[in-house]
Amino acid sequence: MTGGQTAALVGLSLVAAALGWLKWKRPGWYWVGFGWLATVMRLLWTYRSVMEACGLTEQPSRSRVILAAALHRMPDRALPKPRRIRITRFGLVLRIKMLPGQDVQDFDAATERLRHSWRMQGVHVRSLKPGFLEIRLIGYDVLRNVVMPRDVPAAGLLKVPVALRADGTAHMRNFRASPHELVVGATESGKSVYLRALVKELAKQPVALVGIDCKWGVELAPFARRLSGLAYTPDEASDLLDVLVEEMIQRYELIRASQGLGTGVAVDEITSDVWGLPDDLRPAPIVLIVDEVAELFLIANKSDEKRRDHMVTQLIRLGQLGRAAAIYLEICGQRFGSDLGAGATALRAQLTGRVAHRVNDEASAKMALGDISLRAVSAATNIAIDRPGTAVVGLLSGGWARIRSAFVSLDETAAVCAQFEHLAPDIPALAPFRPRRTALPSQGKQPA
Repeated sequence: MTGGQTAALVGLSLVAAALGWLKWKRPGWYWVGFGWLATVMRLLWTYRSVMEACGLTEQPSRSRVILAAALHRMPDRALPKPRRIRITRFGLVLRIKMLPGQDVQDFDAATERLRHSWRMQGVHVRSLKPGFLEIRLIGYDVLRNVVMPRDVPAAGLLKVPVALRADGTAHMRNFRASPHELVVGATESGKSVYLRALVKELAKQPVALVGIDCKWGVELAPFARRLSGLAYTPDEASDLLDVLVEEMIQRYELIRASQGLGTGVAVDEITSDVWGLPDDLRPAPIVLIVDEVAELFLIANKSDEKRRDHMVTQLIRLGQLGRAAAIYLEICGQRFGSDLGAGATALRAQLTGRVAHRVNDEASAKMALGDISLRAVSAATNIAIDRPGTAVVGLLSGGWARIRSAFVSLDETAAVCAQFEHLAPDIPALAPFRPRRTALPSQGKQPA
């Protein structure tokens, strides 16, 4: 082997090693630079064979059969027609025109086969319009190192990005579309990080944040400067829930008084919720965050049972009637099951949104996702312990997806809450529960 051949071999080895390192350490850079080209070539070269192997072809049309007979050839089966391939930072987006008789479920059932055939990290299918669908091919594990996309849609009031989905899109928490949500997750599962991301984004909006934290406030107290109310114990939580229910009733009375049931009122001025009220009359939205909801259900003796039943009843009332009054619930806990006691199942029925992090028991996953999909329950119970922040979420479309929250530290969220302290709405009924800042105890030594 000559010196030139040796140098060329060494150079190729170094390039291969560099690409291997880049693919492992910076998969996004590798994909944008090199990965997409190989994937597009593989997709175009194997498209027909993969569609046939996955059972996504159909019988040829009559005209093709006649033409093939005239040429003494065997007609090819009809293929779904690819219309466009778009390269993204996370993978490829393939737009396909379906054949007559096909539907989105046919392609959704074949996602695992398509993933292995094209050697992709993930395949996600969604309908665009009648006859067309979108196949999103993910080139690498986007949930390993979460980087929120730059093209996040403009967040409106009560609509904030909180995590990244496995298909590379931002997961939005939309309180207007899904008023109440249940978030479950074991210790160190990333549930608190999800909650911090939510508080951090909501703190930037003119929304009243109210908390119930029966762990003596250690989770929510750092955000005190932005909170309009905070309860540390079950007794305080009971009083706070009573105030919120009374506030809800007053808002309904305001809506009824503003409907203008007399003559001369335009039809488009009649409303059944606060969002139809004029801006100067509309009360500020309230988001109630309950951390460790199981603490509200626990009872130590017979005297606690009455308080427990009363709190659960008030929570159910807020869940049933709060949406029209712009009062929303974010219920969090390490576990949530019917064994918590009376009212647990009724409360869950009011919580449209479902998020399940890694849980210690299958019952909690079933309680959160059982009425969405058994595959979602299985996915939630199989979340690895070394992937904190990963969760399975029920989608408004009826399906489910894997998400992962970017790490948000406690001091980062507290700093944002302090920065936007002025946005906390003034709600007189919540004034007694407004947390007060106290000076930290001195860390120096006491004199002898």
